[in-house]
Amino acid sequence: MIVDDGRVRCGWIDGSRLAPADFILYRDYHDTEWGRPLHDSAALFERISLEAFQSGLSWLVILRKRDNFRRAFDGFDVERIARYSDKDVARLMGDTGIVRNRAKIEATIANARATADLDVDLGELLWSFAPAPRPRPAEASQVPAVTPESTAMAKELKRRGFRFVGPTTAYALMQATGMVDDHVASCWVPQRN
Repeated sequence: MIVDDGRVRCGWIDGSRLAPADFILYRDYHDTEWGRPLHDSAALFERISLEAFQSGLSWLVILRKRDNFRRAFDGFDVERIARYSDKDVARLMGDTGIVRNRAKIEATIANARATADLDVDLGELLWSFAPAPRPRPAEASQVPAVTPESTAMAKELKRRGFRFVGPTTAYALMQATGMVDDHVASCWVPQRN
């Protein structure tokens, strides 16, 4: 789809259905983050957490609240979150700046503890499931919601104590962090090598 600056973008960046501020937020996320390879374990932990919170919601809801999530969850510092107690859960449940879902909050804490207990770097673990590069899809309808790799990733993460990491969420994480390149072929964002 062609939007304000004449660049062709993936169809999910539809400025005709969004308020200008939301369009800019979504467009900038698409242009500078989505699909770009991300290997840093701390950043990947944040993405796992936000993907879990997104489950059942629009990604735009999460983008709007991302700074609030970072504040509420101590910058997604794994060691700090792993020490959260029931008092922290109560604090987070009262925070109107984030998605107040007890199961997702408790999953983020459990996932921090699982990350802290890993015998391998989180980035190394996640990227071990990245498939070989493939051609970009011609259109969005060719993009899968689940793959064998995302199913295997979800299974391994669950085995290690992670929660809210089903195959669909795992695939969304793979897309967001550049493990797969699902920008459509006509999208202006440079293809990764």
